[in-house]
Amino acid sequence: MDGTAPKAHETPARYESGWAGGPAYDAADVERWAPEPDKRPGRTAFERDRARVLHSAALRRLAGKTQVVTPGTRSQAQAWDATPRTRLTHSLECAQVGRELGAALGCDPDLVEAACLSHDLGHPPFGHNGEQALNEFAEDCGGFEGNAQSLRLLARIEPKRFVRSAATGKLVSVGLNLTRAVLDAATKYPWPRGAHPSDPKSPKFGVYEDDRPVFDWARMGAPGRRTCFEAQVMDWADDVAYSVHDVEDGLHAGHIDPGWLHAEPERQAVFAVAVGRYVPADTDPDELAEALDRLLAQEWWPHGYDGSAVAQSRLKDATSQLIGRFCLAAEGATRAAYGSGRLTRYAAELVVPRSTRMECAVLKAVADRYVMQRAEQERLRADQRVVVAELAEALTGRAPDGLDPQFRALFQEAGDDRARKRVIVDQIASLTDASARSLHARLTGAPVTWT
Repeated sequence: MDGTAPKAHETPARYESGWAGGPAYDAADVERWAPEPDKRPGRTAFERDRARVLHSAALRRLAGKTQVVTPGTRSQAQAWDATPRTRLTHSLECAQVGRELGAALGCDPDLVEAACLSHDLGHPPFGHNGEQALNEFAEDCGGFEGNAQSLRLLARIEPKRFVRSAATGKLVSVGLNLTRAVLDAATKYPWPRGAHPSDPKSPKFGVYEDDRPVFDWARMGAPGRRTCFEAQVMDWADDVAYSVHDVEDGLHAGHIDPGWLHAEPERQAVFAVAVGRYVPADTDPDELAEALDRLLAQEWWPHGYDGSAVAQSRLKDATSQLIGRFCLAAEGATRAAYGSGRLTRYAAELVVPRSTRMECAVLKAVADRYVMQRAEQERLRADQRVVVAELAEALTGRAPDGLDPQFRALFQEAGDDRARKRVIVDQIASLTDASARSLHARLTGAPVTWT
């Protein structure tokens, strides 16, 4: 990318009647890095963006990437977990939650949905486990972070639009060429590596140095490192979707017994996980206990689960109740703070009551304690880390052999070892769990293992 921001003129978002304050998105919000004519009159810029993400190969690949439980692993009852949630199903569920919450607050629903569909596109095979292994491999070329990889994919890797570089005359990819507002809304961590606003040691960041030109363009006019309102809606929708659905999957697979949440030693273990990972370290466990007790006191809470049709129905109702509870709490608190008008871009902050965040954190900790921390899952994660590390080593020694045609060309065009290593990282990140294992077996001669 040349670092310039060409002007683009496009149909702005559709504005529903009944909102105070008039249109919430302006011409700058619907600009694209590379100008494009409308193919079909009547569609808004954000409708086009949503369609581009929905039809992308990157989104389809999420069907083969682990969310929490790897498809094909055995449950506690030794039945096959054939249909746990994947990154794709999670992204679709996150998009549904975010679209409705955003619309209720005055955001363009297509904009929020596009951001929700995009938020996990950069995650590599094997979930966060693969992310950690790739980060270790990429330490000397800028690290790896799934959210930064999502931006890179949206703005560079996914082959949808090409422009001719003014500097070299060559065709260069601009990815899906999404609007400024959607790229900004898909950016959960709007800062480069090591520049977290409150914790410089945090591993979370949203852009690699290679992608700073398009990042800076997308963030034009943004106040510092503040995330836009639509990104905050996306982030909360992500938290709501995975906290609720991971517990649902854990109950369905037999990994979670609701009765455990009444036993004091088990409760303390759950609270310890929450304090270690999901809430500030100085959080009083009593506050988490109150949050859990509020949930257990609801008449719809699933106090037992035997897999029967009635139990499945009750569990699904509990899932719906929890999502509604968390979203309505955020909507009500945000409206109380900012009034009844359209809330978009940098005009507001999403307000989530602390009590609601504690309830959400407890659910995350329950799934973590009883699903992710199972011994067989740790053995599987150890094997997955070996696969990623050995695959990275094999590709480093043999590239361009082993690279897909798209990445082979980029590898051959790369100007130095750092750039070539980044191409290898991009290749591995694009793989599904199964294709990573298959490529690893082909390059190393190791047998293909699935569990």
